Amino acid sequence: MAQSKIETKLGSSLPVPCVQELVRKPLIQVPPQYVRPDLERQLLSDSSKLQLPVINMQKLISGDNDELNKFDNACREWGFFQVVNHGARKSVVERMKRELEELFNLPMEEKKKMWQEAGNMEGFGQHFVVSEEQKLDWADLFFLVTLPTHIRKPHIYSALPSSFREGVEAYSEELGNLAKRILEQMGKALGIDSNDIKENYEQGFQSMRMNYYPPCPQPDQVIGLNPHSDAGGLTILLHVNEIEGLQIKKDGNWIPVKPLPHAFVINIGDSLEIMTNGIYPSIEHRATVNSKKERLSIATFYSPRLDGKVGPAPSLITPQNPAKFTTMMAADFYKGFFARELRGKSYLEVARILDHPR
Repeated sequence: MAQSKIETKLGSSLPVPCVQELVRKPLIQVPPQYVRPDLERQLLSDSSKLQLPVINMQKLISGDNDELNKFDNACREWGFFQVVNHGARKSVVERMKRELEELFNLPMEEKKKMWQEAGNMEGFGQHFVVSEEQKLDWADLFFLVTLPTHIRKPHIYSALPSSFREGVEAYSEELGNLAKRILEQMGKALGIDSNDIKENYEQGFQSMRMNYYPPCPQPDQVIGLNPHSDAGGLTILLHVNEIEGLQIKKDGNWIPVKPLPHAFVINIGDSLEIMTNGIYPSIEHRATVNSKKERLSIATFYSPRLDGKVGPAPSLITPQNPAKFTTMMAADFYKGFFARELRGKSYLEVARILDHPR
């Protein structure tokens, strides 16, 4: 189904300082607007020894029932997993890593040409800053809408180095194909009618949040990215360098994720929890920083198309298993998400039918 030309202004964020520039001068103390006394303590319990499930995509796609059961269990019990043998070309992935490092190393004058404009989320800056008083993340981001191509922002793309544009184009295609393969396997595991997925995801909305977490002199006093669940469908995370920092919340404990070489970390977002009627949960996660070295990552979000809907898959709903969430337009769902501070999984509650608590 062709996606219509629609309004794609999903929200905006107040302007903030560039943290990468802030740390160019030696810092002894973190500026007050970044200090987070509300953070849960960084020390992790023994459960930190747990590791994410690892899914072999080649086995999964070939019809291996054991791998399908493992995949289904990972989605139900973790909401997070790593994929290996995923089919994305290594040359494309490695090029994207190089291009991103060069993008964040551009002079500030070049970055200003791609800075977020008033009322727009794309470009350099931060998201979810809705008041002058709120605390800020110890991070910079570059946000880009990549699919469908007709809603890309020309002023952002024209300012990008040509090599970066070409790298993003190839990477976007590889990850769009991977997301569709994963969604197809989720449908197979749950017995969802394939049309329920194709209707909203076949020409889905894809965006990329490219993250730069500078080293911090007081890493225990700040957060790279506030605890939250993602609003979209699937998130495919690429660790650009070897520095760890992603943590997920499981059974009340923060567990660090140790990325495998040549793997992607995948997580389920709120709109996919809604589509599966709560069977596959979105999971709270956060990004921490360290005192020694910067960390870079790329989160690619693959979600229902903007003029589509976020709601439970009709083929999952029966009198015995009624809908736990309401159905709403995808664009409205995303706009509501970006209009707030990030606060755990709280946003999911806007779609929950009150007769069906957790």
